[in-house]
Amino acid sequence: MESYTHAATVAPSISTASPTALLNGLGSEMSIQPPHSTPVSSGSSAVDSRASPANTVQAACLACVSLENTSASECIYVASRRGYKGPRKNAVSNPNKRHATDSPPSAGGDSCPMLLGATVSTAAPPSLTTFNPRLVIAESPATPYAPPGMNSLQLYRNPYLNGTNGALVEANSRPQTVPERCIDAFYYFFYPGHPSVLTKEKLLEKSRERDLGHLLAAMRWVGSLYIDAGPSRATFFEEAMRLVYAPNVAKDGYLVQAMVILLIGLDGNCQQEKAREILSDVERIAIEIGLYTRSYAAMHGDGNPRLEESWRRTWWDLYVVDGMVAGVHRHTNFLLFDIVADVGLPCEEHEYVSGNIPRPMYLEDFDDQIFSGEEREFSSFAYRVASIRNLGRMMRLSGYPSAENVDKIESLLSNWRMHLPPSKQHSLNKNCQPDEMMFQAHMINHACSIMLHQPLSQLDSSPAREVTACAPHRAVQSGEQFNLHTRHIITASCEISKMVTYNMPITSHTHFFTCVLTLSSIVHLSKWALEFFIQDEDDLRQQIRLNIGALNKLSGVWKAASRASGQVKGVAQEIYRAKRAQQNNPSFWVGFTQEEMISTMAADEGIMSEINTMLTSAPSAP
Repeated sequence: MESYTHAATVAPSISTASPTALLNGLGSEMSIQPPHSTPVSSGSSAVDSRASPANTVQAACLACVSLENTSASECIYVASRRGYKGPRKNAVSNPNKRHATDSPPSAGGDSCPMLLGATVSTAAPPSLTTFNPRLVIAESPATPYAPPGMNSLQLYRNPYLNGTNGALVEANSRPQTVPERCIDAFYYFFYPGHPSVLTKEKLLEKSRERDLGHLLAAMRWVGSLYIDAGPSRATFFEEAMRLVYAPNVAKDGYLVQAMVILLIGLDGNCQQEKAREILSDVERIAIEIGLYTRSYAAMHGDGNPRLEESWRRTWWDLYVVDGMVAGVHRHTNFLLFDIVADVGLPCEEHEYVSGNIPRPMYLEDFDDQIFSGEEREFSSFAYRVASIRNLGRMMRLSGYPSAENVDKIESLLSNWRMHLPPSKQHSLNKNCQPDEMMFQAHMINHACSIMLHQPLSQLDSSPAREVTACAPHRAVQSGEQFNLHTRHIITASCEISKMVTYNMPITSHTHFFTCVLTLSSIVHLSKWALEFFIQDEDDLRQQIRLNIGALNKLSGVWKAASRASGQVKGVAQEIYRAKRAQQNNPSFWVGFTQEEMISTMAADEGIMSEINTMLTSAPSAP
């Protein structure tokens, strides 16, 4: 394994670079841009789209019936409940009857929709004049935060936005401003992957007590990446950089939170050098203020358990981000790994949101859990920290990894997987809701496996040498046969592709998933490029398609994903053309049955047709 060098040396004082200087290298991606034509797609779950049967009589108000609905105005029909005495007992269900949970009917020519059957355009969410305002979610008319497959009548509940119950729009509510929409987008899309700031309700309360302009500005900018914020996006970024690097800014946990948000956003937009500069600054500040010590949370928590938990999360999220930047880009050296930190491990998300914060446990508790004999349940965040620690241990291997060192690290990775409790073996919590912390923990573990074993594998990486969006090409020589290290990287790559199939919005994952997908794609492409026939070639092609599809989704937000997607597609096309050239040689088909020949050629045509479609329809990053 090649050595890692730390490009961001700890400086004696905070950078004094002006916001203008920091903006100069951002390019057109950070400048004023035209609005997006469509909101970012953030989910793939399907919804029942059954329309009303043709013989169902549509209800309407008397005015619409008498006028035969010739006017252009909308009919707000509220069904009468006069004389209603509840459902009949033992009633036989009518298969033609529409239920409130059914999806709205197709548009057709009916311009007098029922209240619960209004047709919703896919281009924009329903207006408040069409649906009962008390059932409509607080969101921008141009940016629904519920995944597009969600039924429009379902209430969106995000505990990070407003305490634990979410919020509904009242009839007389004013439209949200762009900054408010950006804050909500931050909490819906970005926060699950990096949950260190206070929930929206508590943060706004705290902002009335002290100046948190720099933190809110950073949140607004990152939130603007997910929605159509128009020219405000560039303004938000300039404001955030100006406030974060203001001469009189207080060096505290809030500043650390703001800087971490900024560096993640910059890294996802291919501004890796500027992201590393901020990472170097924020590492120094965190160490200077003692954020890594057990006492910091108690001293600066104002006696509030939730705020104390926020400070613990702030340190560990910075620690994870430092490790991820070092691991996926191979330009830094995971500086914080060498800091002896005794900060308490974060609790579960539902405990943090509710404010029922348990007594924190520590790394020594986690390391000794097998031998202490005590039954302790650690949070998903704690397993995420443990996973990134294994990455740090791997990165401290000197020079090219010896077989002995590789075995030691593989023992750590395998032990992490084998000793997961049943509730942590998948990326879902006990309520079957997405658990982003465990998603990242598994993601990091698989990425470590690839990075550890790839140098010693015998899978020639040269076919994918053009895929450099996240890190420089790592040359791997081919061998006579697949060895154990090759098996490790192929297994890990398949597990990463499988993570794409989880029923959760792709854009709510950390942007570092982009680079992990790219790692997986390099292995898939290298295997697909092999000259001999691959028994599981169809499965391999499906995994490549999954990775490209996920990168396309992420491309709508992150430029890094757009770049990686283009490179992976380009290599896939080159491999396809090379395989077609081989197939033109009759000797290639020796030993194949006619059925195998037809199947192989049809599968190749299918995947390349989809890749070509993806090339022309992929969304562009803001």
